[in-house]
Amino acid sequence: MFNDKSILVTGGTGSFGKKFIKTVLERYKPRRVIVFSRDELKQFEMQQVFNTPAMRYFLGDVRDGQRLKQAMRGVDYVVHAAALKQVPAAEYNPMECIKTNIHGAENVINAALENNVEKVIALSTDKAANPINLYGATKLVSDKLFVAGNNIAGGHKTRFSVVRYGNVVGSRGSVVPFFRKLIDEGAKDLPVTDARMTRFWITLQDGVDLVLKSFSRMHGGEIYVPKIPSSRITDLATAMAPDLPVRIIGIRPGEKLHEVMCPGDNAHQTLEFSDHYVICPAITFTVQCDFRINALGETGKPVPEGFEYSSGSNPHFLTAEELRNMACIVES
Repeated sequence: MFNDKSILVTGGTGSFGKKFIKTVLERYKPRRVIVFSRDELKQFEMQQVFNTPAMRYFLGDVRDGQRLKQAMRGVDYVVHAAALKQVPAAEYNPMECIKTNIHGAENVINAALENNVEKVIALSTDKAANPINLYGATKLVSDKLFVAGNNIAGGHKTRFSVVRYGNVVGSRGSVVPFFRKLIDEGAKDLPVTDARMTRFWITLQDGVDLVLKSFSRMHGGEIYVPKIPSSRITDLATAMAPDLPVRIIGIRPGEKLHEVMCPGDNAHQTLEFSDHYVICPAITFTVQCDFRINALGETGKPVPEGFEYSSGSNPHFLTAEELRNMACIVES
């Protein structure tokens, strides 16, 4: 569906953006692929790797609505990956996080509508479900904005959906490269915030594949949640360094023991498909559709009352061997 199409990725120089663009260029023949981001050095470095005639590089910030409108001219599909994501940094710099994650989301929506973009997918996070930190709260607002964007589209063809997943193995900020760095430097132990802590895990390629498939599946208004494994952070530390003890350092500001991707309060809106869940919109759209059957003809079924998809109660926990294999995956 991306052959001869124009695609724009906000935050395109990040881990997701680079893997997404690499995958699109390998699998399709797009007319244009636009990297939209703030960092000129990262764009310069990326140009040395992705230099096909289809590539375009736009300096800009999602806080700048006018620049986004310029960048989206003639664009068919948008992936919104730009965000401020560090939980402690957001706690200490709340207004900066709000400007990027909330006002930036609004700017993306308005720019897409003005340019009659066909489809937009925004990346979310497990921290947006029942948020307790500012980062998660801003991403929850962002999710709500993108879902509601379908209702304000009016006569525009633009449709918006959201993809929500957990920690990305080996990406910037992930605990996997952090643990490996400590191990390589000869650390005497590995710091873990709480022995009970669990997290969802997904590879960067699986995250990209989920977004690509969601473009084909979407009606507009869905929040897509993949079925992915969990692990205890202590188990991950032990798998990576069996001979090193774990040192408990306490939960950081804004951290949870377990992450949730489908809250129990949304169970009445949640559908289960073979490899993912869909949280349907709480609001009624002007254009009606049956979310139980997606655009690919896949059929979902309602989840049981009170269902919650949590990293702590997930039926799929990674084994020690799976954790060791996972720890070998490092994304640049």
